[in-house]
This record gives sequence, structure tokens and C-alpha cells, in this order.
Amino acid sequence: MMLTDRALDSVRSPPNPAFRQFRQARQLDHPDRQDGGKPACGPGLTGERMGGGKTAIVLGGYGLIGAACVRALRQDGFHVVGAGRSMMAAKRAVPDLEWRILDLATASIDELKQAAAGCDVVVNAAGALQDGLRDDVVAIHETMMARLVAALDGTSTRVIQISAAGVRAESSTEFFRSKARGDALLMASRLHWVVLRPTLVLAREAYGGTALLRASAAMPFTRLDMMGRSRIQTVFIDDVSAAVVAAARGDVAAGTVADLTEADSRSFTQLVAAVRGWLGFPAWRRVIRIPSVLTSTAARIGDALGYLGWRSALRSTALTVLSEGIQGDPSSWAAAGGARCRSLEETLGAMPATAQERIFARAYLLVPVIVGTLALFWLASGIIGLIRFDAAAEVLTARGFDKGIAGAWVVAGSIADIALGAGILWRRIAKRAAAGMIVVSLGYLAGATLYAPDLWADPLGPMLKVLPGLALALTAAALLDER
Repeated sequence: MMLTDRALDSVRSPPNPAFRQFRQARQLDHPDRQDGGKPACGPGLTGERMGGGKTAIVLGGYGLIGAACVRALRQDGFHVVGAGRSMMAAKRAVPDLEWRILDLATASIDELKQAAAGCDVVVNAAGALQDGLRDDVVAIHETMMARLVAALDGTSTRVIQISAAGVRAESSTEFFRSKARGDALLMASRLHWVVLRPTLVLAREAYGGTALLRASAAMPFTRLDMMGRSRIQTVFIDDVSAAVVAAARGDVAAGTVADLTEADSRSFTQLVAAVRGWLGFPAWRRVIRIPSVLTSTAARIGDALGYLGWRSALRSTALTVLSEGIQGDPSSWAAAGGARCRSLEETLGAMPATAQERIFARAYLLVPVIVGTLALFWLASGIIGLIRFDAAAEVLTARGFDKGIAGAWVVAGSIADIALGAGILWRRIAKRAAAGMIVVSLGYLAGATLYAPDLWADPLGPMLKVLPGLALALTAAALLDER
């Protein structure tokens, strides 16, 4: 059955309002889109193939799982094309890959048909954990799948859907429910499909759940016990990408639905302890049980930050999934002829930890502290400057500045401080806000040196206190890369 975009819109769930506004803003000012919003192609996207093998397109090709699939498919001889919404992120992940840039969450049937043109295999590795400024789980998991099915209807394209173990229509999270509905749309189609459902994916790269695990394991001195009873199974990213390659080659029969997971499970506490040992940190000496009210409060804060563009791993969906457990059945993959997925011990042994993993794990814990401290410092500085306007202006008039000019500088400086303090809370411009803090701090230091050098000798050290803030802004600018 062929579906139009209008018909699909009539059955889709209401879109996330913040997500819709974010999309509209990106349409007005998006460096990766050309020709009125049509997909822009990277060099060489002319239909030519580098070899005689099949062509595969990986949707969400610069994500954690998507990038692993890209590498594995290329290594197996496929001509691979990636698809995603940001050329900057795409080129950073796999610089020499051909990319087709389009926003998968809002792409039309025709745009998806154009993106998949000439491809023998479509791997859907696109997904989102929870609604936020940049994400709409219904749009990416359900609506996009409906449009993809319509775009490929009548073709012999093989579609490999990377879903998640435990998806159910009656699940407690919209993440799982929307995944289940997307799977159902594909499974009801006439396409040649394979649905793979990994458990908790562990990878060399740290993002999302993997980053949360490492950060939890890196807590100094004391273990924070939040979800000690839930049972977790893991799967190595290389086993996931190998399963995708097997499905793309046709080694796995169409119509297969299989969990990708190790055989054993363990508690979340045991998993975190194993990761801590892998990182090379000593065992904790004490344990603090975190009350559920604190974890739920942290989750609500994480959810709120999601509407400022932050994809915190500590959100309500993540905590709910982890508290309920992540488990799958390895027998379904074995019955399909798939290779055994490695155990947790084998996974950790295949990716030995180095200093960079240890540094990242602890830096991950510090990023929200750094961002929050900078936001508070700069917002308070600007607000206090406006509240105590006369006292602030007197610092300049006492050194010979005209009263009007002094007032203008106080207002301008206060507004700049407030703008930077608010800006670093908005994920999209946080790194630029940190850079702005560096520039403004250097300007304050230079201005004080030229016009009020006596402030350097002030016993309260107002100028010396700028230096730690400057160092913190430099640290933030260095750490605020997402992938």
C-alpha cells in the first residue's frame, strides 16, 4: 500500500513542540542544506561505485552504532553511503565517506526515496532516547519508518532495522513504544527486512549509556547505589556491526527478528563494578544508597535540560530502562545462524582501557558542574551589575570616566554577562558562549590593566578572581564536543 506524506501525517502522534521549533530554525539557517532544503550530497555522489559490490546506506551513519556499521560494511566490501542531518558531524565521524545530508525525522517520502536511490541495503541506525529540543522519538522511530517503507515499496531493497531488546507496545517508556510501532510498520510491509534488537551496547567510543556507565564507574571514593537490583545484559558493538553485515550479505533470512546479547546477565551494580575494574580504578571503600526521590529529581532536571538541547544520559527514560532491566534472548540470533555474541568479560578484554578512557570518565562527571558554575557566575555578575548600577559605575567615574560613558559600559557589560551566562545553558551555542566568556574575560583584564591598574592590588582580588573563571571557560570550550 502506497502512503502519501499527508496520509502519514494524519496517523502520526503530535510532534514535540520544542523539536518542531528547532527544526524550523534549522531550515532558516542550516549550513548543511542546499537548494531549498533538498538533501545535499558530498563529493562523488553521482551513482558511481568504487567496486562491484552491493551498495548500502546507513541512516544515522555517524551515531555510535551507525558509524560502527559503516566501518564494518566497508571492510566487508560494500560501497557505503551515510545519511544524517549534519555534514559537520558526519565528516568528523567518517571523513572519507559519501554522505547524503537530510533530516531523517522530517524527511518526506520523496526525500527518503532519493536518499536510498541505487542502494541494495538500507541500515536504519537512527534513533533518539527521549524528546528534547533536537529530538522527537515518534518522528524518528515511527513516522520516518512509515515513510521509508512507502519510499521503498515495490523494491527488492533489504532493510535492516536496529531496534532495541525489550521493545513492547505496552512499555513504560515512549522510547520502547515508538520503537515497537516502527518495527511493526516494517514487519507488516512487503520489504525484505531483518530486525535486530541489541541489549546495552558497549563500545570503544563513549556516548549515551556507555558514557553513563563509565562516569558511574569513575565516581571517587564512594559508589552511589541507584539501581542495584535490575538485571542487565550487554553486547559488544563489534558483534552488532557483524550481525548487520551478515544480514546485509543475505546470510540471515529475511523476516528474522533477533535479540543481540550475551548469554549472562548481572545487576547494574555488578556491571558498574566491572567497568570500574576495567578502567583500572580501585574498588570503592563505601557505598551510599541514593533515595529514589533524588534520582527522580536528577532525571527531571535532565529532562528539562533536554529542551535546551542537552542529551544528558541521566534522563527519566534512561533511568526507567535501567531500573526495569535490559535483557534479551540470545537463542533467537543463534536460531537465525548468527555468531555468538561476546560476554561482558570478553567485550572489556577486546577494548583495553587507557589513560584517555579514565580521563574521559571523570571529565564527564565534571562537565555539568563546569557549565552550571559558569552559568551561575556570569548570570549573577550581570544581574548584580544592574542591581548595583551606581556602585558599578562609580568604579569608572572615580577614575575619570564621564558618568554617561561609565553607565553605558556598566549596562553593556551586564547585558553581555547575562547573555553569556544564559547562552552556555543552550547546548547549540554552549561552546560559542564559552569562547565568548574567554574573549570578554580577556577584555576585562586588558581594560582594568589600562584604566584601573590599582584593582590588581585590591586586597579582595577582583581581577585575580577573573583568572579561575577564564580557566574554567577554556576547559568548557575544550570539553563541549558531543561526539
